[in-house]
Amino acid sequence: MSLLTLNGKSFSSCIIRVELLRRGIHGRCRIGGREWVGFGINGSANYKDDAHFPFPAIRFKENTKDICALREKEKGDWRMLCCEEKKALYRASFCQTFAEFQHPTGQWKVVVGVGLALCSFTFWAFMFLHHFVYEPLPPSLADTIQRIQLRRMLELRVNPIDGLSSKWDYDHDRWK
Repeated sequence: MSLLTLNGKSFSSCIIRVELLRRGIHGRCRIGGREWVGFGINGSANYKDDAHFPFPAIRFKENTKDICALREKEKGDWRMLCCEEKKALYRASFCQTFAEFQHPTGQWKVVVGVGLALCSFTFWAFMFLHHFVYEPLPPSLADTIQRIQLRRMLELRVNPIDGLSSKWDYDHDRWK
């Protein structure tokens, strides 16, 4: 039992009714003269061509005299409708066919182009930083200096148990 009551009704049910009323009014204002025919994606009055929700909440076009006449004719035998009338009825309810809205748009080309442009910008920014911002590498990182340092470590027999000197054959002057 709810502690909050309003004229014998619970407060939460009043809020739900006001919300449903607000949704109904707001939805009717947005759809104009279009017919509300289903629940749609989330219960609101919206139209979207989507393969996951193939039946939108409202029809695509507003009802005109021609469409109303076709809808009355539609209630009868469908064999009496010609192909153009069936297409007109379909286009009054839906904007695009499944083949039309699932057709590839070529948007991947834009995505790949933007991605490559960003990669190019990053490369040139790195090159700018390498040449104009960062200091040159210390001389101790040159290959000749590193070979000299390695030879000096071997001559001093650095870490002879399990380190670098343990892997050097001093008799034949080569790696084991």
